[in-house]
Amino acid sequence: MTSRHPWSRRLLWGLLALALLALLAWALRPAPVPVSVARVTAGPFVDAVIEEGRTRLRDTWNVSVPIAGYLQRVMLEVGDEVEQGQTLFRLEPSPAPALDPRSRLQAEDALQAAEARLRAARANLETARAERRFADAEYDRYRQLHQRNLVSTADLEQRQSQRDRQRSIESAATSSVEAARFEVESARAVLAVASGQRGDIEHPELEVRAPIAGTVLTRYRCCEGSVAAGEPILELGSLADLEIQVDLLSMDAVRVRPGMAVRITGWGGEPLAGQVRRIEPAGYTRVSALGVDEQRVPVIIDFAEDADPAALGLGSGFRVDAEFRVWEADEVLQLPTSALFRADGDWAVFTLDDGRARQVPVTPGRRSGLTTQLLDGLEAGELVITHPGERVDDGVRVRVEE
Repeated sequence: MTSRHPWSRRLLWGLLALALLALLAWALRPAPVPVSVARVTAGPFVDAVIEEGRTRLRDTWNVSVPIAGYLQRVMLEVGDEVEQGQTLFRLEPSPAPALDPRSRLQAEDALQAAEARLRAARANLETARAERRFADAEYDRYRQLHQRNLVSTADLEQRQSQRDRQRSIESAATSSVEAARFEVESARAVLAVASGQRGDIEHPELEVRAPIAGTVLTRYRCCEGSVAAGEPILELGSLADLEIQVDLLSMDAVRVRPGMAVRITGWGGEPLAGQVRRIEPAGYTRVSALGVDEQRVPVIIDFAEDADPAALGLGSGFRVDAEFRVWEADEVLQLPTSALFRADGDWAVFTLDDGRARQVPVTPGRRSGLTTQLLDGLEAGELVITHPGERVDDGVRVRVEE
């Protein structure tokens, strides 16, 4: 009995030491890495390009002033409907400029001189009329004497010549009176404007009419005043010709084709249908919000025939979201794009296998936002780890977070 007791105690202490070592190893082992997972699914898939756009009018008309003049107040406001041929605004002749004191004194002197010439012309006219009446009477007397053979024919012809000459002098005096009267009126007109303001007299007006039936989009000038030739006053357009311009990245624009269906959202109502009409052949450089140079290509979209954007409240310059459906199918195997990563130049994912991460090579296809088409490597229903961090590796224990 005494010989067995030391061996039993040693065995007991050995087992106890092994248990402590195992407990210490278990306590020091790495904790499972917390991860989030998603399931590989099969369902409808749409490869789409989504970009912000702006509505615009295909054609607009800028109505400008044809000649320099004085613009009357424009009564039309933005949003008013106009008919073709309707008067948009009226123009008057420009008022004369104001006179400085020196010019005014000179104009007053010119008026007095013109009035004096008018009086002199009228006096000359009265003299010419008297001379003409005397010449007429002399001719009549000589004609009667000639009929009785009391004067010669030469004397009669001389009196006739004097009569004709007096009539011409009277006609010239009459013209001189008219010219002098016009000079007086011109001098008075110069003095009539002292401050550059329009008078109460009526002026001829030029009416500028609408070239189309449409809506007033912009009113550049509303108040009356002097305007120069070519100055724009109104911008007109027809909301029935509303279209959308979307500036796509050049790498996305090459995937779009004329006639492609477009889903229009983000305008404040139910989604609308549209269609690509034109892809412009020239792009341009635009700096993004992050300061990166981007090559953009304008793409023009028409609304569907059954859509009436004007009746829905859309106008020119409204913001919309355009979704270009490049490719779509009903049953497509897909997974979150965040689960994909590069491994030795190929694509791979981490699957969840009995609490451990397993690296599996896959073949992705098309991408649509946060979802990617899966061509090979997994089956529907399998769990994949999304956003795998640096701690996740093949065989590492993981814990799924709620």
